[in-house]
Amino acid sequence: MHKYQPYLTITRQEWAQLMCQDRPVITPQHLEQLRSLNDQITIDEVQEVYLPLAAFLHLQAEAANQAKAEEAQFLKKPVSDAPYIIGIAGSVAAGKSTTARLLKAILSTYEGYANIDIVTTDGFLYPNRILEAKGIMDKKGFPQSYDIRKLIQFLTDIKSGVPEVTAPMYSHLSYDILPDEVQTVRKPAILIIEGINVLQVNRGASVFVSDFFDYSIFVDAGVQDLEAWYLERFRMLRKTAFLNPQSYFHRYASLSEEESLQMASNVWRTVNELNLTENILPSKARAKLILEKGSSHTVQRIHLRK
Repeated sequence: MHKYQPYLTITRQEWAQLMCQDRPVITPQHLEQLRSLNDQITIDEVQEVYLPLAAFLHLQAEAANQAKAEEAQFLKKPVSDAPYIIGIAGSVAAGKSTTARLLKAILSTYEGYANIDIVTTDGFLYPNRILEAKGIMDKKGFPQSYDIRKLIQFLTDIKSGVPEVTAPMYSHLSYDILPDEVQTVRKPAILIIEGINVLQVNRGASVFVSDFFDYSIFVDAGVQDLEAWYLERFRMLRKTAFLNPQSYFHRYASLSEEESLQMASNVWRTVNELNLTENILPSKARAKLILEKGSSHTVQRIHLRK
């Protein structure tokens, strides 16, 4: 007797056949602006993976809008103008940010979808001073390091149709919340929420972040590959952003390459990998779609919930 599989698995080659031929092609110059520091994504992958993915998500959003219109007609109420919300989860270094930016760039070419916003959950981390006061600075990125109430309230306001909603902003340079800056969201057609924690379930909570999602994506990869990509990104940052005196990590710029990589490996093992195995990977099965990456950092298979 075959074990039930909740996902339909599609190879990259099969998925590429679904490409929408009439969508504008992302240029190499535009792709360079969209991808993260060490993301190896190519134009071929954009065409074979992300154009079909955007077309699929557009189909989902249109179906949801149609369902909302029919429901409003049945209830004799105005049609809700709340945005279609897509959640993107996955490990540190998996490529969530690049996925979010690519989907925004492609989906915004569809009629009626020019207004798309991306909000990262980094902005909902507690400020460093609070993390230090709580004694959990070494747990940054773990569920307890986020102000989940504030994130839930933000999403509640978005779904309630509040005309302007603000989200706090995070700086990877200072490694902290920016106290005087916010991101303002004004009723976008689509809102993409990106973060390692967006599919996690908090014990004792009655409402979860993912309850507000219309669709959810998990960017998946092997643990060893994720570690390799994390260390590669650290090497690149050591030669660039870490040289900036304003950078939180500038204090490590004077370390030798061997010393800095040893430190990065320790951070990966004691923080990121621990968070991945304890909190992030267990949430993968809650996603409606999984992008499975191989060691080359490219998507190999797509898993669609049946």
